[in-house]
Amino acid sequence: MSHGHPLFARVYARTSRLMEPGLGAHRRALLDGLSGRVIEVGAGNGLNFPHYPEPVTEVIAVEPEPHLRALAETCAAAVPVPIKVVDGVADALPADDASCDAAVACLVLCTVPDQGRALAEIRRVLRPGGRLRFLEHVQAASPGRRRAQKALDATVWPLFGGGCHCGRDTRTAIERAGFGIDRIDHLTSADTRIPFPASPQILGTATPR
Repeated sequence: MSHGHPLFARVYARTSRLMEPGLGAHRRALLDGLSGRVIEVGAGNGLNFPHYPEPVTEVIAVEPEPHLRALAETCAAAVPVPIKVVDGVADALPADDASCDAAVACLVLCTVPDQGRALAEIRRVLRPGGRLRFLEHVQAASPGRRRAQKALDATVWPLFGGGCHCGRDTRTAIERAGFGIDRIDHLTSADTRIPFPASPQILGTATPR
């Protein structure tokens, strides 16, 4: 989430909870089995927080947008896993080299200015053997829908979507950043209740090669 979209942040804070009937189970799958120290990139208003399992000893939840960060702090106080909500951006994560057992990117790689740089930062903070968990909306499978997403990205979508780009090939970006995909599930609007153009989505795990 960008500093530059405070109005969208308030709209997102309200509408994101309406998506939870479709997304909640996928958030649980995203975080299932995590342990140790985790960094969450672009934590938003903290909707992942209730799904972190007890073996997680600490979550560093990075969120640059002040309104969403304040909401995330409230959510963090209500869950058993220790969560520290901090100001920061994806391309300069506030964590030391090789200091995290896992990284979580949930509906954020669509908004970062430079996916390659953000993913390089995630690689930097992961310990050897650490994994990236991701749940992201990506470019559509059909050429017609990809063209529609590209047209929206070039015109109105970034203005209304808080800096979001609906047609990014995020799987390829993850692989180009030096990660190997361990597991990936392809989700549609029927699975998540998120409509086009912010669909389809991918859910998976990747390890630095």
